[in-house]
Order: sequence, then C-alpha cells, then structure tokens
Amino acid sequence: TLVNEGAVEYRNAFDWDVKGPESVHELMRSMNLHMSPVEEFWVICLDTKNRPCGMHMVSRGCINSSIVHPRETFATAILNNAASIILCHNHPSGNPTPSQADIDITRRLAEAGELLGIAVLDHIIIGDGNYVSLKEKMLL
Repeated sequence: TLVNEGAVEYRNAFDWDVKGPESVHELMRSMNLHMSPVEEFWVICLDTKNRPCGMHMVSRGCINSSIVHPRETFATAILNNAASIILCHNHPSGNPTPSQADIDITRRLAEAGELLGIAVLDHIIIGDGNYVSLKEKMLL
C-alpha cells in the first residue's frame, strides 16, 4: 500500500508535465536533490499520458554510490500502475558524468522494465548546476 506523505513537493510534482530531461532536472532541483551530501536514487512513475503518478526514493547511499536493485525500483512502479518510469540520481561531487556502474544499472533496469512492460524512458544524473541524460547520450 502506498501512503501519501502530504509533502508540498510531491503535490507540486504531480502538476508537472514531463517535457524532457530539462524538466526532470528542474523538478529534482526544486526538491534540492543537487544539494544532498549522499547519492539518492529516485524513480518517477508516469501514467500512459506521461504524467507523474508517483515519485519515490529507491535508495540513499553514501558520497559516491548507492545500491539499486530492479526489485525495489519496479515495486514502486507496479504499485503506482506506472506505464513507464524515469530514473534519476545525484552525484554529490557535482559532476554528472555517468560512471560505468551508472550505465550498467540503467541497462539492467531497462531490461527488467521490458520484461514487466514498464518502459524506462531516461536516466537523469544531477550535478551542481547541470545534468546528463543517458538517453540523450544514447547510453540507454
């Protein structure tokens, strides 16, 4: 069962339209993800019209890593009846360049999503003032 925490950020997030990686970056910056001292891995669940139907922190790690598993990532997507998801995490170093581990987990999650019928649309990595979209870099 999902519980609505009633946080202002979540309510505002559901009034938001996904127009591309820049809009995801703006949303996550509004939630101060770029200021977190540790890595946080988030999943944004989208309905069939690409409107947010859920946002969840899947993992909170340390200064340079977080453990992400398809089970936890897709559990939230399934509970939200998501048609697709966008992955997002921060790099506390401020440099959003994807690591090989970032690329590997993105591909693993995309494969899991194919099996479940829940598309992984993008993976956005947030830095200090900028971001990287793995889809735009053709790494997804």
